[in-house]
Amino acid sequence: MEIAFGPVPSRRLGRSLGINNIPPKHCSYSCVYCQAGPTDAQEIAPRAFYPPETIFREVSQRLEAVRARGEKVDYLTFVPDGEPALDVRLAAAIDALRPLGLPIAVISNASLIWRAEVRDALGRADWVSVKVDSVSETTWRRINRPHPDLKLPGILDGIRSFARSFAGTLASETMLLAGINDSPAELTNLGRFLRDAGIARAYLAIPHRPPAVAGVHGPDEAAITCAHQIFHDLGLEVELLTAYEGDAFAFSGDLRRDILAITAVHPLRESALRALADKAGGDMTLIQVLLADGDLKAVDYAGETFYVRRPTGPDA
Repeated sequence: MEIAFGPVPSRRLGRSLGINNIPPKHCSYSCVYCQAGPTDAQEIAPRAFYPPETIFREVSQRLEAVRARGEKVDYLTFVPDGEPALDVRLAAAIDALRPLGLPIAVISNASLIWRAEVRDALGRADWVSVKVDSVSETTWRRINRPHPDLKLPGILDGIRSFARSFAGTLASETMLLAGINDSPAELTNLGRFLRDAGIARAYLAIPHRPPAVAGVHGPDEAAITCAHQIFHDLGLEVELLTAYEGDAFAFSGDLRRDILAITAVHPLRESALRALADKAGGDMTLIQVLLADGDLKAVDYAGETFYVRRPTGPDA
């Protein structure tokens, strides 16, 4: 599995070089909307995966390769197949990347933030996003399908504690799902929690890629506008992540490697895949080979065709 991928266009971080520090699909949640598919075996005890020196080597090599082709990188971002804080050496990995001179982001589902060592690890980053889809126990369990030992009050207390001590930028992300967490009552309670916790910026998103559970989709424009207004009226800095981020994915010189690295965590629209192939001076022939070999799978969602990588290896 490729540890470093991209850079990919990020609606929050510009050009983000992704770090996949968790093999598929180790996670504490099995969110109904997850683009990486369902979690077969949930876990909540942090443990070792890749050595920090391996992460540094893979990221530095990737960074050198894409910069040699004139690609810009704004952030190094831990955004793996599962929950990045499951890596017991996350703090060491962040420290190891500091010599590269780029700001470091971690996109976390926040499920382990009740652990002091996890708060310490996340605190070493420059920018952290915590997922908060609901502050209602019933809705949280319906959307995020957490490990049975997780407790929502402990997670919310952990977010509050982290916000008080974190010196960087703390953002939240909420995935809006039609008929599940998009009611005014749900959003008002959630917005009050985020405001009182001290979240710097709240992002509202909708599913853009094939979800783990069929039939899950975002609300209509009226409900999205209502959600934005509720958060705004509560005094939050709120931003919508409802537009497609674009097809500007980076080419490092090895098209096959790029495609498999990106699609392991980031399903690619057909338009994005064609744009990436064009950068390589090729056509869709390689994609047909990857499909025939079983390395890629085509998935239709919301009238678009997406390509995702099939899990491989002992951790698949």
